[in-house]
Amino acid sequence: RRRRPHREGLNATALAAPQLRPDTSWLQFQLGISRDGLYPHGSPVVERLLRDMQVLSTVSADYSQDEKALLGACDCAQIVKPSGVHLKLVLRLQDFGKAMFKPMRQKRDEETPEDVFYFVDFQRHNAEIAAFHLDRILDFRRVPPTVGRLINVTKEILEVTKNEVLQSVFFVSPASNVCFFAKCPYMCKTEYAVCGNPHLLEGSLSAFLPSLNLAPRLSIPNPWIRSYSFDGKEEWEVNPLYCNTVREIYPYSNSNRLLNIIDMAIFDFLIGNMDRHHYEMFTKFGDDGFLLHLDNARGFGRHSHDETSILAPLSQCCTIKRTTLSRLQLLAQPEYQLSDVMRESLLQDPLAPVLTEPHLLALDRRLQLVLKAVGKCIDTYGEGRVVANDTAQPEAPTPDKVKLNS
Repeated sequence: RRRRPHREGLNATALAAPQLRPDTSWLQFQLGISRDGLYPHGSPVVERLLRDMQVLSTVSADYSQDEKALLGACDCAQIVKPSGVHLKLVLRLQDFGKAMFKPMRQKRDEETPEDVFYFVDFQRHNAEIAAFHLDRILDFRRVPPTVGRLINVTKEILEVTKNEVLQSVFFVSPASNVCFFAKCPYMCKTEYAVCGNPHLLEGSLSAFLPSLNLAPRLSIPNPWIRSYSFDGKEEWEVNPLYCNTVREIYPYSNSNRLLNIIDMAIFDFLIGNMDRHHYEMFTKFGDDGFLLHLDNARGFGRHSHDETSILAPLSQCCTIKRTTLSRLQLLAQPEYQLSDVMRESLLQDPLAPVLTEPHLLALDRRLQLVLKAVGKCIDTYGEGRVVANDTAQPEAPTPDKVKLNS
């Protein structure tokens, strides 16, 4: 509706607006979201969407909405480490689809220093890509399709954006590379810029979910949220019986929400993500809907360290879905070893190798720690109390129930 019939200096016939096709991969992906996940098992639409995000040209670039809301509203002096919050852009592709672009900020073989707090860590484009592949291997299907791409920052961002603020942050470095940075909410200074070589820059592209007008979502604080200060502690960090309190709170008291939280904790532990302060879910699917595993760029920072505190929901609540446990046990078998499956899956990405070998091997090590934690719970409480049967089909509704629900 907002498109003008012509632009200055060009005739209207040359600018006839392309029509939105209902068979576009991004639209088919959004229409395929169900109660079970963001996409079905082995979805061919996802493969087509990944390919389209890789090859389709961009027609516009802009800041994300949350970044726009903060522009000019922060004090750079109050930011502990300006580069700690990620620069991201929304790219619109020629088929009207949108993708979130996160540029490369850290090289593959760099590890997060030991003294860096998780909330000021770099965010990594390859972590977003690897998280999508791992989520699909675990059969969660809760991470939006994500693919790596080499972006020409001049032709595919600078020359297509209409945002004057974004245009103003581009510059050419002394090495003749085209660079850009963000305003105050993200990186306030040119020394925190990202640069092409001289124009090409690695990044991840993540498919957009349906708009909130079409598919409303809730953003809910994680019960196991971490303290975002240098010396603070949350209750779960000092109280080993914290889960008893959580179980008494709606909706964790009478739904699958707690089991979904534990799925998310296992996923975060495998990728080493300590930054899960909130989670989102579609309101349409009610209390038992799946949790979206968004914003995984702070994962895969340290392969040499296993942050077992991320597993607190599992170790404190001592419960896990049977389907999740079965998949983890399968991926611990030599013929289906998680590192091997991930290595093969990531080879499909254009930016392969996405992860270094130490990160892949860390997945096997962490998987064993998850199974060890489950085994300890079973030894203490018995399998019947620990392993929740989520494989049973729901009872068919009676005609009265159908009428009532209507």
